[in-house]
Amino acid sequence: MSETRIDRRFATLKAQGRAALVTFLTAGDPDADTSLAILKALPQAGADIIELGMPFTDPMADGPAIQASSQRALTAGQTLKKTLAMVQAFRQNENPTPIILMGYYNPIYIYGVEKFLADANSAGVDGLIVVDLPPEEDDELCLPALRAGLNFIRLATPTTDDRRLPAVLANTSGFVYYVSVTGITGMAAPDADAVATAIGRIKRHTKLPIAVGFGVRTAEQARAIAVAADGVVIGSALIEALKQSLDQRGKATSRTVAAVAGLVSSLAEGVRTAKRVTVA
Repeated sequence: MSETRIDRRFATLKAQGRAALVTFLTAGDPDADTSLAILKALPQAGADIIELGMPFTDPMADGPAIQASSQRALTAGQTLKKTLAMVQAFRQNENPTPIILMGYYNPIYIYGVEKFLADANSAGVDGLIVVDLPPEEDDELCLPALRAGLNFIRLATPTTDDRRLPAVLANTSGFVYYVSVTGITGMAAPDADAVATAIGRIKRHTKLPIAVGFGVRTAEQARAIAVAADGVVIGSALIEALKQSLDQRGKATSRTVAAVAGLVSSLAEGVRTAKRVTVA
């Protein structure tokens, strides 16, 4: 593969001596226009990389907050085609910030893999995280995505041992997403020392950057994880902030964009003030 936006962003941040803030939001939550406004606000607020969730009716790896965000988006009429259109609209004014589509294989399969990859490339998508496709199914999407020039980011977990890691890492590119806790998103806080140990173990198998997610909610937690990790992923906390800004009918208010952007700014400050150490 040629160098991607994700590769360039991590290289730039490594030269600066800091970790990346990776933010997750569900496309179309709570509605298409508000979601696009939030997306456009993220880089200025401090997001270095953006994960955009593809709404799905059965997000099995996600906790209640992200499940509810998918339902709000689907109720508002979000589709995979509209999600790609959001990325295209974002790219009209923002080129450097990488965008990763994250979710499940079913919507992509229904869309058609070849058409999806072509449309994602055209829209300005940089990578994919598809949580329900194991390495044994790389022919389905991973290898075609790599051939299309998109990074395919794989998840490693606390239960991914040294025997399993080579298979997980074989066709991974961009970065490795380390799931810091067992279970679903947003339900437990990570232990920074345990995460640092896990990062050291994974780095013995790969030179790729390692971003850590699941359970990071505050600037203090983000700072602690950013000491050892190459990136810190925040999702459920942002979606909770969005939810708290909605009115009683679940609709966006004048506070919604600012609520998310304000939390991103706080988290970015946490990540950027971490005292980095080299983990090997």
